[in-house]
Amino acid sequence: MAIKCIARLRSRRVVQDQLQTPNEVEAEGGCCWANLPQELLWEVLLMIEETESIWPQRKNVVACAGVCRSWRFIIQQIVKLPQLSGKLTFPISVKQPGPKDSLLQCFIKRNRSTQTYYLYLGLTNSALSDGGKFLLAARKCRRPTCTDYIISLQAEDFSKGTNTYAGRLRSNFLGTKFTVFDGQSPQAGAKMGKSRSSRLANLRQVSPSSNYPMAHISYELNLLGSRGPRRMQCSMNTIPATSIAPGGLDPTTQAELNPYQSTPTSFLSKSASMENSVSDQKNGGLVLINKAPRWHEQLQCWCLNFHGRVTIASVKNFQLVASPENEPAGPEHEKIILQFGKVGKDLFTMDYRYPISAFQAFAICLSSFETRIACE
Repeated sequence: MAIKCIARLRSRRVVQDQLQTPNEVEAEGGCCWANLPQELLWEVLLMIEETESIWPQRKNVVACAGVCRSWRFIIQQIVKLPQLSGKLTFPISVKQPGPKDSLLQCFIKRNRSTQTYYLYLGLTNSALSDGGKFLLAARKCRRPTCTDYIISLQAEDFSKGTNTYAGRLRSNFLGTKFTVFDGQSPQAGAKMGKSRSSRLANLRQVSPSSNYPMAHISYELNLLGSRGPRRMQCSMNTIPATSIAPGGLDPTTQAELNPYQSTPTSFLSKSASMENSVSDQKNGGLVLINKAPRWHEQLQCWCLNFHGRVTIASVKNFQLVASPENEPAGPEHEKIILQFGKVGKDLFTMDYRYPISAFQAFAICLSSFETRIACE
């Protein structure tokens, strides 16, 4: 209990640490909390990490990482990546692959008046009735030739010149092709080095206009109009197609495995444009396609099995699976990687899993809100 109290009292260090100079960070090595016996400290922090497994209690784990450098180092070793633990702990977790063994349940709230969308992590089985844990927010910005969705780590700050800027989604004029941009270079993961000062330096070098293509989304012409299901395809530039195969290449093997690690090295050049074909399988990138719905004669509508997570029929509802392309379909191509559906007037569920991240899943779902002149 004493350690938990210390963590709560010093929780503000998590924010303040981002504003410290390298000299101040080095000076914290003399912090009195750093002098605790390492074996005892390890056992205590391990106990906190195991017992505080859900939000809002998990904020104590984040607070412990902000006490001093030695505490942060131990927390880095203890806290596992989301794909292994199924837990989102640090802000960087939203850009790391989701759990391998199950879908991580989230939900999106839409504010029509401000054209803003909020992503929350579900905290209980009845997640839609609780407040949820805020993860990301996006604001729609219409432009003469395209539409942008600015994605932020803060609910009200959508400026590109701050560290809260996560990336953006941009559509073409017709709303049939989209590109997901990351606000940080995919190569930054390998360069965000061993020292805290170098990581801070890299964060400050991010230009407000820096955008790195990481995924392309395409909607095909729907001959049945709004009465038929949409057909979509997502080319994930930063995820190798082999990541879904048993024993295949893990997207994070290119990067240092710790809670502060950024996204892995990109498979494709950052100069790829929106008009490039989304069929990037030849380049080794993972391609996702929507699972084909079946026609229900009694209900007279197209149906997908969302296992109770979607309750309202909508053309926006979809499930994405890996495309086998020219290879025989295996069990890995049957797993739902992302599903999205409507449960209320302005409430939607979003469930995702490895190998995509919460940020990528959120951006893909945002594309479903856009009106498509050529598709509907």
